Amino acid sequence: MDTRSRIQDLIPKLVLGPSFLIVLIFVYGFIAYTGILSFTDSKMLPSYGFIGLENYRKLWALPHWWRAITNLGIFASLYIIICTVIGLGLAILLDQKIRIEGFLRPIYLYPMALSFIVTGVAWKWFLDPGIGLENTMHQWGWESFAFNWIKDSKMAIYTVVIAAVWQSSGFVMAMFLAGLRGVDNEIIKAAQIDGASTGMIYRRIIIPLMRPVFLSAFVVLAHLAIKAYDLVIALTGGGPGQATELPATFMYSYTFTRNSMGIGASSAIIMLIMIFSIIIPYLYSEIRGGSK
Repeated sequence: MDTRSRIQDLIPKLVLGPSFLIVLIFVYGFIAYTGILSFTDSKMLPSYGFIGLENYRKLWALPHWWRAITNLGIFASLYIIICTVIGLGLAILLDQKIRIEGFLRPIYLYPMALSFIVTGVAWKWFLDPGIGLENTMHQWGWESFAFNWIKDSKMAIYTVVIAAVWQSSGFVMAMFLAGLRGVDNEIIKAAQIDGASTGMIYRRIIIPLMRPVFLSAFVVLAHLAIKAYDLVIALTGGGPGQATELPATFMYSYTFTRNSMGIGASSAIIMLIMIFSIIIPYLYSEIRGGSK
């Protein structure tokens, strides 16, 4: 191999090397460091007194943590199901080759271009009974109208679901629309020749063929739900009380405001395990599918 060929082989490594090193240190290195802290007696500052699984025992004994896990179950299940249903419905609508598709598609996708902080603040204003929807309806003369979920400890978690669904449904729609446009037209034409209705074609042929898209949408939405933090902070601040507390907000509060870094680190590791439990089976199925 001549000098020129060696330089050409070396340039990509030199370009990618610093990025790889930064990711290795500041992503995987700090993940490992968090794992170490979860086994220590760290409080306000890192400490390296090894206490084994004590932080995990304390974590699972906290009612605050169980509230966060319960809220995550409610939020994640509704968020994933509703986003999937709405995203699929919008994708099927646009797949009908309607004239205003070019106008509707960016409208549906626009919320995903916003940060969760912006979404949270906007929906906080909209749902606030004093300045938002309820106040507007009262000014229009509908005095009996009431919508104070954001102030109700039993209903506040559903306002987080509403805001999250509004932001993510367009992205899920784009995933499903790409999947619909990728279905072989010859299969659809054959079904039409056999007399199958449009509804039956979608139910019996198209939607079953889109299983990989459903799986991808589930993985994306599930990991967004598990790590949800900024939307909750901007919309409800985790309140009222602990009504909208999620594992990510719990981890932040115990690490930085309650001076319990060891417990905060252990909650972060639990969240990481949740994400791995979703990602690893997905990667396994993709690798197994690609090897066939």
